[in-house]
Amino acid sequence: MAKAVAKRARAFGMKIHYSNPHPLPAEETGDAIFHADPLELLGVSQFLSLNAPETEKTHHFLNARTIALLPQGAIVVNTARGGLVVDEDLIAALKSGPLAAAGLDVFEGEPKLNPGYVELKNVFLLPHIGTATVESRTNMGMVALDNIDAVLNGRPAPSLAKV
Repeated sequence: MAKAVAKRARAFGMKIHYSNPHPLPAEETGDAIFHADPLELLGVSQFLSLNAPETEKTHHFLNARTIALLPQGAIVVNTARGGLVVDEDLIAALKSGPLAAAGLDVFEGEPKLNPGYVELKNVFLLPHIGTATVESRTNMGMVALDNIDAVLNGRPAPSLAKV
């Protein structure tokens, strides 16, 4: 999947950069560029797509300080977790111009939405439907079935296992 995204990005003259705790295998990433430090990634992210769990380390990752590291006119997309973003800081950057736009499928404090987003014309809001694909919903159902099978057979639910 990542290679397909990289191929489409190259068709538009874009280069994929990513940050992860460890580099992914080349067969998964194609020619994408790995950044061990996510702050280093921000400086080259004209389009920043947040795809991380919310943890102590990622909570409020996108804030006034990290937004300032993005190139002028960058676009932010968050389909991961609302808690990755400090809403007030993102709204301020969208109002004052360092960021061109944002696409948000998740919000901190869902289902409540920070009202500051509603008045902005450069924000695209979705009601947390990023998983609304046949593939994602089928996978969710299979995970549920695996959990039921495990519990009924005296084993811990696989989805609750530590990663």
